[in-house]
Amino acid sequence: MSAPRNVVELLQDLIRIPSVNPHGDPGTDEVGEGPIAEYLKEFLASLGAQVELREVLPGRPNVVAHWPGARPGKPRVLFAPHTDTVSVGGMSIDPFSGDVRDGKVWGRGASDTKGPMAAMLWALKMAGETLPGLGHEVWFAGLMSEEADQHGSRALSAQERFDFVIAAEPTELDVVYTHKGSAFFNLRTTGQAGHASRPDPRSNAIDKMLDLLAVIRTEFATEFAAQHDPVLGSSTLSIGTIRGGTKTNIIPDFCEASVDMRFVPAHYHAEIIQRFRERLEKVCPDVEINSIPAPPLYTDPAHPLIAKLGECGAKPVGAPWFCDACYFAERGTPAVALGPGSIRQAHTKDEYIAVADVEKGVEFFRNFIALL
Repeated sequence: MSAPRNVVELLQDLIRIPSVNPHGDPGTDEVGEGPIAEYLKEFLASLGAQVELREVLPGRPNVVAHWPGARPGKPRVLFAPHTDTVSVGGMSIDPFSGDVRDGKVWGRGASDTKGPMAAMLWALKMAGETLPGLGHEVWFAGLMSEEADQHGSRALSAQERFDFVIAAEPTELDVVYTHKGSAFFNLRTTGQAGHASRPDPRSNAIDKMLDLLAVIRTEFATEFAAQHDPVLGSSTLSIGTIRGGTKTNIIPDFCEASVDMRFVPAHYHAEIIQRFRERLEKVCPDVEINSIPAPPLYTDPAHPLIAKLGECGAKPVGAPWFCDACYFAERGTPAVALGPGSIRQAHTKDEYIAVADVEKGVEFFRNFIALL
């Protein structure tokens, strides 16, 4: 693969390297972040960075790079896009084409988040030899597995100390300084199969699940609706999936359901997931519960580097979604999400990003880097 001559060619290269998260149904056999990590390692090394691949899961590394300066102890700024994408199942376009037409670059990850990543990388390339002499030490990390369980950001936030983090997401170049926390509750109940002519609620897995969901839709929903944030609105919950049983005239011996919970920052605390778990176990003692929560994000919008982002044209906003920034913030590091493109194009069956937006992103990050 020849070296890209501009940011659009760089984005095309990134899209053409499948990096689908293997969680769930990826829609392709070409999964994992290994190949794109190798590409990024080579590209970053060509910019003079010190680069290493840090394996987080087998064959799935973080890419970690930095430009050390002559003066030690400078504050560290991290540019942190994620390298994985969601499933390509059901897409109406070739997910890995990287085609340019109608002023847009098409393919999985074009918006979320290879477009913002390309803009960051090209801005770093344009900054060139000035990077070591800046007042901040510049770091870049291609984080694996943001789209499922955030393994990459959780690993790097535990390994390194940073003074400010920008997670790349398609925010239309606004600075997301706060977002809700999240917990996906996966519930499973079991029963005993038998003839439906002799039903027994104690053996019916679906009946057990309905009891659990009744608590979620009443007690939990009332609590969530009462939690309000002036920027993010209320905490929310939504029952997303449910399936169970095998046939109408057989007592179901299993039922599975998933619940999407979103917490405003004041609602979320370390013990809340355990409290919900214990309440559901009182209703159904043998329920199986799996949940990996993501904390909310809040960084003081008066932070000096948010002010510098504002000088470049970014206004502070909140977001209903969550991202890698929250794991750095959880450890006390000021973190935000920012990048070109719109979240409305993310995860769609015909994902794209406008060429003009990517180029605008390069100019934005180039201006911000110059202020460091």
